Amino acid sequence: MTYCVGLRLDRGIIFASDTRTNAGFDNIACFRKMHVFENKGDRTIVLLTAGNLAVTQSVISLLNESIAQADGGESANLMNVSTLFQAARLVGAALREVHRT
Repeated sequence: MTYCVGLRLDRGIIFASDTRTNAGFDNIACFRKMHVFENKGDRTIVLLTAGNLAVTQSVISLLNESIAQADGGESANLMNVSTLFQAARLVGAALREVHRT
């Protein structure tokens, strides 16, 4: 079971998640389920993930790759989109790409 929570308070937002994952009764490991994409002074986007670890890692890798390969703002990525809706669409597109391959 995964625990991910976001709390909006008067003084800001708190995100929390567990790190435990298992692939069977005796195969328990720790992996981050909270992923932070930050451009200080401009934006902080936090993704809390649950579900298949391989899918999660692939989606996060695609999102990081799109940021690293930014070509002056022509190609949309989490660090240059202008709305949270556009950011959500990028995450959705990455998820669809992982499921397609």
